[in-house]
Amino acid sequence: MDHPLVFEINTRCWLRALSDSCARPVTLDSVPDWQFAAWQNAGFTHLWLMGVWRTGPKALALARAQPALRNLCREAFGAVHDEDIAASPYAIADYAVAECFGGNGALRTFRQRLRRRGIGLLLDFVPNHLGVDHPWVAARPELFVHCSEPRPETFPLGARWIACGKDPNSPAWTETAQLDYRVPAARAAMRGLLQSAANQCDGLRCDMAMLVLEDVFASTWRHFPGGAPSGGGEFWAEAISSVKREHPAFLFIAEAYWNLERRLHELGFDYAYDKGFYDCLARRRPDALRGHLHGVGTGFCPVRFLENHDEPPIASILDFPEQQAAAVFLLSQPGMRLLHDGQLTGRKRRTPVQLARYWPEPPDPATSAFYSALLSALPQTAIGGSAMALLETDAPGAFVTQWKGGEARGGLSAVNLTGQPIRLGVASLEPGPWRMRTILAGAGSTWNRSAGPLRIHLPPHGFLMLELAR
Repeated sequence: MDHPLVFEINTRCWLRALSDSCARPVTLDSVPDWQFAAWQNAGFTHLWLMGVWRTGPKALALARAQPALRNLCREAFGAVHDEDIAASPYAIADYAVAECFGGNGALRTFRQRLRRRGIGLLLDFVPNHLGVDHPWVAARPELFVHCSEPRPETFPLGARWIACGKDPNSPAWTETAQLDYRVPAARAAMRGLLQSAANQCDGLRCDMAMLVLEDVFASTWRHFPGGAPSGGGEFWAEAISSVKREHPAFLFIAEAYWNLERRLHELGFDYAYDKGFYDCLARRRPDALRGHLHGVGTGFCPVRFLENHDEPPIASILDFPEQQAAAVFLLSQPGMRLLHDGQLTGRKRRTPVQLARYWPEPPDPATSAFYSALLSALPQTAIGGSAMALLETDAPGAFVTQWKGGEARGGLSAVNLTGQPIRLGVASLEPGPWRMRTILAGAGSTWNRSAGPLRIHLPPHGFLMLELAR
């Protein structure tokens, strides 16, 4: 497969905005045709519908009781209306599509329409925990981390106190119940849920995938009863191979941190988050970025992004010229390239996942025009195709990538990630009688190859995208 281009959508907010614009209720089986055409024309290979699964009344009540969310609603919408606050989509009560989105049948229709456009469907899987409303919490409490006395970040259930789902470095997610991966029955049950979710899509983005690695889990929950790891081996190895026996082309994507990406890749994940890439760009560290890219090497297949539902909008961090250069660089890299809902229109306010509608913010015309041009330019080159090389340059803040798309076709991008103008020579361009044509260029960005190596001039945060042909 060529390097995927993914668009993440907040399902709740998107359908609500679509319903408002269409002046009728829109569910997954009644999305207008123009929306699918827009995704196809943008070149997206996959659509990630974030937050399609059912949640429940307990998680909803917990969300609506949060003062911070109520204050955000007051700030965003001028008043607090309960219908503007929803349960966290990661407090899953059932791996079935929420009825307000049209249910499982609507998702099947939506997926078929995507397939006709050549677009795959990605959904979420949350291995670490289930929502407090999931029927297993009451019916099978032995599957969850628990103790016999009250402790912080637990909730009572009969004679047990059930631990809330947790990342060891952060407060617990109080609307969730922590699964116990030391219990073989819990691992088996989650393999079943994984298979059920996989039957409904073409790939799963697995939330905080590293939390269920045996050593990570044992360290996080060592102070709770449960004993040693189950001894059944890593959950992901068997779970992923089981799904792929039935769906060989299925994609597994790991949300991963703590330098555990390669381990997850070795256990079967096709792609894993490259948070280091994001950090270098968001923190304006092009010096560290080159070393990071060389360090990643071929160790795993990265998911690269400038924002997602967990990160602040990139428009709130980088100014517009910086965003342009970063976006060109992102889409010129190998691996899975992820663009986020709102990124294409320059949204500057992050919408928390518990809000049921977007933070009101008009689109930025310049950002919209830039992404339209960038996504239109990309298919005119081989960028994102089969093979890429990061070329050596004589300017540490400049990055030049060359892609091959066959014997007679290639692509080249050059970006300046600094605030200073850069003139550079590229002597390592693959030799050959390349004919070069500018596909996209930032203001003042130029190139020349009349004699000797390719010479490029990039103003601060300048960029070029070239078609190569023989």
